[in-house]
Amino acid sequence: METEMRTQTSAEQTVARDLSEQIKEVTKESHVRAENTELMLSFQRGQVTLPQYKLLLCSLYEIYQALEEEMDRNSNHPAVAPIYFPTELARLKSIEMDLEYFYGPDWREQIAVPAATLRYCHRLRQIGKENPEFLVAHAYTRYLGDLSGGQVLGKIAQKSMGLKSSDGLSFFAFPGVSSPNLFKQLYRSRMNSVELTAEERNGVLEEAVRAFEFNIQVFDGLQKMLSVTGNQQQESSTNSKAVHSKTFQLPGTISPMLRMALGLFVALATVMGLYAL
Repeated sequence: METEMRTQTSAEQTVARDLSEQIKEVTKESHVRAENTELMLSFQRGQVTLPQYKLLLCSLYEIYQALEEEMDRNSNHPAVAPIYFPTELARLKSIEMDLEYFYGPDWREQIAVPAATLRYCHRLRQIGKENPEFLVAHAYTRYLGDLSGGQVLGKIAQKSMGLKSSDGLSFFAFPGVSSPNLFKQLYRSRMNSVELTAEERNGVLEEAVRAFEFNIQVFDGLQKMLSVTGNQQQESSTNSKAVHSKTFQLPGTISPMLRMALGLFVALATVMGLYAL
């Protein structure tokens, strides 16, 4: 009898917990796996090249286009409306500016993404039509992660790489958010206020795990693309004139700790968002 009461109390506490805390808990294992992918580890070594960053931006463009189109289409849905902040959070236009800066006016013709990115986008469009409440999991993980990461990365990148804040780094700037910490508190409060049935809540939690799995697959897909590109460039330089590749070089005087921090921050903030939720 006592055991049954303890089990019932535990279940009630689980149901009563905030959705944001539950998402963090159920995605812990996936988060660790994502941090230990080959691409993530390479970023932790501070190797940030222009080809890498451009490929990341391409995937971000496809992912945010799908996410924001579905968020717009479902903006009046009871689960989406409380967390719908297009003025403050929308990233698509910023990514387009960055892509045009790096690729030129014909950047749309040069977009290249791994198959995993397309599968992720397909899932976003699917749930937008069939289960709009699941968008909560993707929006929360992406937007709050990017908001946390962008504020620091923008400053570090501008100083260490000699880039203007508006040139190639628009994705990390949130001019509509004056206080990231206060806004994140507001966002979490709004999300936790969304009324969901037990079945819908479980679905959102499962979708959060699925979001991480998609991102892990994107990591792996990008790494394979980079490996192929690297091999092709090596062969080209061997059989023809040396090809000079523009690289985001960190200054030689930068400390190893800052170099590693910058590399890690770029990976976290661009592909799946820093998980400082």
